[in-house]
Amino acid sequence: QVQLVESGGGSVQAGGSLRLSCAASGYWSNTYCMAWFRHAPGKEREGVAVTDRAGNTRYADSVKGRFTISEDNAKNNLYLQMNSLKPEDTAMYYCAARLDCRVSWYGMGTWFEYKYRGQGTQVTVSS
Repeated sequence: QVQLVESGGGSVQAGGSLRLSCAASGYWSNTYCMAWFRHAPGKEREGVAVTDRAGNTRYADSVKGRFTISEDNAKNNLYLQMNSLKPEDTAMYYCAARLDCRVSWYGMGTWFEYKYRGQGTQVTVSS
């Protein structure tokens, strides 16, 4: 079983930065993907960024050049550095994980393909 706990959300003005963290614990495998999803009211849940054990990454077009996903393998922590934030980035952000996965196999994937999910952390960007 894998447990995921997000932290680091908050309120920030447009143009500001936030760093989200996700602490992972429990069973792990040699191949896995970890991703950040977000869900804003009235919108569909969106995959933001994904990484795998090899360090491959993929980003949604809406965040390319502004967000960076990274992982501390030793601590099993996942991060999302968010710069140049915009009001449209306002959403609940979720950490998710799926085992036996590589970015080259599945790309970002969909929310429903990630078996393990955190409870979310709210990000609010004001104009």
